Formats: sequence, structure tokens, C-alpha cells
Amino acid sequence: MKYPEPPPIDPALQPIFDAHDEGKISVELKEPIAGREDLSKVYTPGVAEVCTRIYDYPTEKRKYTAAPHTVAVVSDGTAVLGLGDIGPDAALPVMEGKACLFKQFAGIDSYPIVLNTKDVDEIIETVKAIAPSFGGINLEDISAPRCFEIEDRLKEELDIPVMHDDQHGTAIVVTAALRNARMLSGRKDGELRIVIAGAGASGIACAKMLYSTGVRDIILTDSKGAIDPSRHDLTPVKQQLLSWTNQEGVRGSTEEILAGKDCFIGLSGATVSEEAIASMNHDPIIFALSNPTPEIHPEIARKYATVVATGRSDFPNQINNVLAFPGIFRGAFQAGATQITEEMKIAAAVAIADVVLDEMSTEKILPEPFDERVIPAVTEAVKNAWLTGDAEWVIR
Repeated sequence: MKYPEPPPIDPALQPIFDAHDEGKISVELKEPIAGREDLSKVYTPGVAEVCTRIYDYPTEKRKYTAAPHTVAVVSDGTAVLGLGDIGPDAALPVMEGKACLFKQFAGIDSYPIVLNTKDVDEIIETVKAIAPSFGGINLEDISAPRCFEIEDRLKEELDIPVMHDDQHGTAIVVTAALRNARMLSGRKDGELRIVIAGAGASGIACAKMLYSTGVRDIILTDSKGAIDPSRHDLTPVKQQLLSWTNQEGVRGSTEEILAGKDCFIGLSGATVSEEAIASMNHDPIIFALSNPTPEIHPEIARKYATVVATGRSDFPNQINNVLAFPGIFRGAFQAGATQITEEMKIAAAVAIADVVLDEMSTEKILPEPFDERVIPAVTEAVKNAWLTGDAEWVIR
């Protein structure tokens, strides 16, 4: 296949491309191979002793290989944030970036694996086939509703932690942020009336996690408006939402149903007008999380809201998954967990929120990504949640 000749790179963007030159990750040796003796230990003939021991005693794999402490970052490139379905090749820099974050923030080695298939069964079988090389699977940028089935089946069929970060990483950090924002606004979980714009992977996961913490008045919307019982175009996944969301059967567009609500969580890329925000309940909470353009500009939202959060690093209160996933996998690995449970997610959310409890303000409802307290706190909370099988949603 003949590809088009790429044009010159804009000089203003050159530093970005330089940071990706020949990729962003590499493999490094834990110990140098300085001579024949070292070579005979790490490879033949010495390695045969280790292979034989693992064959005879499979649990020794945990001690004598890197696999149990390594994550596969797996994607098919169908739902890359802000870019959509760009395919596996173009998605690879994002997966390399995720591997960088695992290493930087949690000291976890991970490898980007992009798959040239959109078939659910093929993806599942491929991940199962490579699973012996890894201690955990981080699914990334896989479009809904396929992502739900892929994660569910892999969790059932593998005995290592599997997490679709677009769903659960987002939900954990949103839940942490909303707990602290709710405290600042003087509201209780059960009193919040929430509209979530976006009924994809992250929107549905956020709704489920918030529901598990006691929020009961939740309406999700998609491009056609509220997910309500009168609609005949709902996918099976969206149809299931009606058993526990929008219990009053509210109809209308996102902007129409915001009137009188306490909280808006934007995960759809749609635009929300100032008039719609102004129609919300007094001192609302606005999480405009679409990147790179929030659903409403934070400066406009601040005219009405107690707390405003975005997905961007150039505004206060960034909702960033890096607060969650590195510590979650590190905690799971330290605990010897075979899955990531709901209790572990709740524990992670509480731990993230608690980091800034004593210094919280309307412009600091979450710690910064480089806050060195975050990863240890999340790691310990997740580990304890697995070992005890319990986690408490702490109401401060």
C-alpha cells in the first residue's frame, strides 16, 4: 500500500513530536549482563533451572518472572479520547503514553498492545492468549457497547485483574471529586440530582458508581436526549439503565432537563449553554470533562457554580485518571488480587478524596497528579479492600 508523503511538521509542534521520537518507552535490564557468567545465569544454561522449577511449581512464576507485576495496555483504537476511531496504528502513541504513566507514577512496567481487529471474540481470545505474560490487563479506548462485553468476559475467564480504565478510572476520580464538591456545597449524596451527558462507557460507569454511593436521582442523556422509557431506539445497555435511573421518566434534551438539578457531569463532547447552567439549582456543581473543549467554559460556569471541574490541566480541579489507575494496579499486585472489585474502586475513590480533605477548597477538590501522597494512599486502600473484602463509603 502506498501512503501519502507527510508534510513538514509545524515548528510550534516540533517539541511534541520530539518527545515521541522513536517511541516513548524502552526495555531496561534490572542488572547488566557483563560477561559469560551473567549470560549463563539469565539465559542458557541457567534459565533452564528456573523454567523447570516453574513447570513443577507454577506459583513460582510470581517470584521468578516479571509477568505478575506487569500490565498489558490493550486497545483496538476505536474510541481514542477526542479522536474517535483512528485504528490501532494511530492509537499506539496513546497506549505508549499510558505505559509511561504506569512507570512514572507507580513504578509498574507495562506494554502497549494494539489489536488490528474490532471483533469482540477475536479481541477476547487474543488477550486470553497473551495473558500468561502479564499480571494485569488495562483495556483502553475500546468503543461502547463492545467494551462492556469485552471487559465482562475477560474478568470471568482470566484470573488476573482486568480493568477498562475509560470506564472505571473515570468513575473513581469523578466519584472522589464529587464527594468533596458535595461537601463544599453542603449537600448529601442522597440529595443530589445529577445529569450525566454521555451514555457511553465512562458515563454509564460514573452513574453506576455514584448510585452505589447513595445517589439515587440520576439521568443520563445521549445525542437524542434523556434516556427515558418512551424511547424505542435504546440499545440493550441503555435499556438496562432504566431500571435504576430517571425513575420519573423525564424527557427532553440535556439543556432542558438541567433546570433545577444540582450537578452536571459532561462526558459527551456536547455544548451546554450558559442559560442551561443558569437554570440549575442554586450553587450547582459543574464537571465539564470533555477534552480539549469542555461542554461549557469554566469561567462561564463559575458565575453560577460552587465547584467547577474539567478534564484539562490548565484549569483548577482536573479530573485525571492518573490519580487512580496506577495505584489501583499497584495495590492489586501487592495484595495478590485476581480481580478488581467494586470494594477496591470505592476504596480508591475515598483514598483520593481524603488526600486533600484538610486543605480542600472550591479550587482544590482533588490532589494534583504529581502529589506524592496519592499513589501510596490508593495502593494501601486498594490492597486492604481486597484483603478484607470490604470498603466503606466514608461520609465526611
